[in-house]
Amino acid sequence: MSNEYGNDSIRSLSDRDAVRMRVATYAGGNDKAGAFTTVREVVANSIDEFKTHHGDEITIQHLTDGSIKVADKGRGCPVDWNESEGKYNYQLIFESLNAGGKFSQSNYNFSTGLNGIGNSLVVLSSKFANIEVIRDGHKYNLEYLKGINEGGLHKEKLDSETPTGTTIHWKPDLEVFLENDFPEEWFVDYLKQQAIVNKGLKLIFINQKGEQQEFYYEDGIVDYLKESAEGKEFTAIQYLETEAVGRDREDKEDYKSKYEIAFCFNNEITKLESYHNSSYLKNGGAPHDAIKTAFVFAVDKLIKDKGKYNKNEKKINFSDVEDSLMIVSNTYSSETSYQNQTKFAITNRFIQEHMSKYLKEQLEIYFIENPIDADKIVERTLINKRSREKALKTRNDAVKQLSQTVKNSLTRPEKFLPCRSKDNSEVELIIIEGDSAMNSVKNSRNSKIQCVMPIKGKSLNVVKSNLDSILKNKEIRGIFQILNCGMEYEGKAIKGIKKFNIDDMSVNKIIIFSDEDEDGMHIRSLIIAIMRILAPQIIEKGHLYVLESPLYKIENGKDLHLVYSEREKNELVRNLTGKVNVQRFKGLGGLNSSMLSKTAMHPENRRLTQIKMDDAVKSTKTLEMFMDKEVEERKEFIQTHGDKYFDFSIYE
Repeated sequence: MSNEYGNDSIRSLSDRDAVRMRVATYAGGNDKAGAFTTVREVVANSIDEFKTHHGDEITIQHLTDGSIKVADKGRGCPVDWNESEGKYNYQLIFESLNAGGKFSQSNYNFSTGLNGIGNSLVVLSSKFANIEVIRDGHKYNLEYLKGINEGGLHKEKLDSETPTGTTIHWKPDLEVFLENDFPEEWFVDYLKQQAIVNKGLKLIFINQKGEQQEFYYEDGIVDYLKESAEGKEFTAIQYLETEAVGRDREDKEDYKSKYEIAFCFNNEITKLESYHNSSYLKNGGAPHDAIKTAFVFAVDKLIKDKGKYNKNEKKINFSDVEDSLMIVSNTYSSETSYQNQTKFAITNRFIQEHMSKYLKEQLEIYFIENPIDADKIVERTLINKRSREKALKTRNDAVKQLSQTVKNSLTRPEKFLPCRSKDNSEVELIIIEGDSAMNSVKNSRNSKIQCVMPIKGKSLNVVKSNLDSILKNKEIRGIFQILNCGMEYEGKAIKGIKKFNIDDMSVNKIIIFSDEDEDGMHIRSLIIAIMRILAPQIIEKGHLYVLESPLYKIENGKDLHLVYSEREKNELVRNLTGKVNVQRFKGLGGLNSSMLSKTAMHPENRRLTQIKMDDAVKSTKTLEMFMDKEVEERKEFIQTHGDKYFDFSIYE
């Protein structure tokens, strides 16, 4: 068997084989998202017809077998004989890469598709594709199976009054793509985006249940921005529109470009979206770069002109503006440089430079003509900037503390009592409520393996707090400094802070020890929430516990009984005879070290309950319900379960 690499080793692929064997090259991937590219390509071609003022309605149907049908009311795709090419147009459009009507700028000045790949990608990667075209007084039909034409072109004479248009019905092939079952929201999101940037175009979506939705924005991006702002904007929506001709490089040809920009400022909602030739630019590229440059320049100049910077204060960056900015740009060009076929970003240098220059000029005019808006923007931007810098300092402080070792008395958390053991597998961290019980716990603990961390009152409710507030909290930082295992937030690593690794945890058990009253239960819930949000593996791996302390001391003659709940107390008292003396402990502070050493701190007598993830989820949800501003769920809970916790007879 020869393994030689010679002249006869070189092979070429047909366009069909190239697409079916290397579909990711043309669709951006062979996954579900890559398969959905075929939907975007077909709809984009129909939208291009609308842009040339042919057909203002497109219907997209997702059928129960997973296939898709797109019908427009355009001029109808040319499919008949092409004399200049010596081929049928359907062979060029549906079977050949790098062929189509959009290489001629006279047909489509501002087209979504410029690479001549879209329709052929759809057909060549499909299990089947059926095409119907009505134009020139004829109906044309084509059938494809796995990218191969079956039966050529079928042509039928029609009444000349029959409306023109193109209908394509296809199903992405699972021999080409890994998946072809698209969620309904993918269609909804994409079609809404197209309606936004193509004002006056009606897009009708019919889902697999036969339900219909329409997407239509009469004033395009202005209507969309108004809808998105929810009436919370603090400046009026501004709309800018212009056109320009230029080139990306001196040795290139000039091309046409068009710009629509709508923006406002909002304290609660932010948005930065760009579209180009009707494609949503998920990654932005040139328009985003232009927006960032222009707004930083213009707002920074405005702040300087008004003398609002403090002495030696650093200038703003785009995030300070973006935190209150809502802006949508919709650009078009007759020549477009996309990063790839998925069209998620453009790289046109002229578009970026012209848009930046134009925005700088228009913003300066806007600030002069609207001084009240200008003052609001300056004030809000500086608040955003100073909040960001404060949050950054908080994060840096957290990074510094969490990187320090607790073995050093100068760096360990305040009032933390370490233990002597170096064996992490036997060490217990006891988190106690308040300072009052500190001496008793200190004197009754096993100082070899038990370390103690007191917390003051109720800890931060991490369920209702953002990351910056969490990192600012000294007690939370102190707990994780002791644990030495890093932390995460919403399942993701935190920039600058050690990534969570349970194998690095310095203790084996984390034990919550609080009073057996309402406040104590609340504190337990808060600490459980901290672990669930910042280190869920601690709970999942069984390292979190709750330690109970005696609630009552009951003396019956010479006998002494310690009980841990109202129910236990009532049952015991009912069964005792003679003189019974019942004394309720006043929290952990009311338990001396002698009592603790016999009960809660005794390794055999203590009541230690392991917290499971189900317990943590329930605890967190209950905590959220009782601390949320909304009262309906809380009211319903009390009405349903209140008799278990409250004595309503006092109101009768």
